[in-house]
Amino acid sequence: MAYFEMTKLALKWAMTKPATSQYPFTPRQAVTGSRGRLVFTKDNCIYCNVCAKKCPTDALVVNRKEKKWIIDQLRCITCGYCVEVCPKKSLAMGTGHDRVAVTRDHEVH
Repeated sequence: MAYFEMTKLALKWAMTKPATSQYPFTPRQAVTGSRGRLVFTKDNCIYCNVCAKKCPTDALVVNRKEKKWIIDQLRCITCGYCVEVCPKKSLAMGTGHDRVAVTRDHEVH
């Protein structure tokens, strides 16, 4: 009897769509209210280094002399502390998700 129940269950699973998404082929939809990634506006930035000091993972590096702002996406945990302390509001949390960071490439602005 258990054999028929298992066969019935296996056929049911074979005929239905998977519960998981088809990630590489179908991009994931952002959930309302979720934090996607850090968005930097270079025009507003005064390179004060406050965001880098507040970052708990040291994902941000600000060079005031060279006017460079660098983020390590593999370290960033999208906590939003840098957004809160930015005096010129040059940082924001975007709702869109970008491609997954798999290498230690730094975004330099």
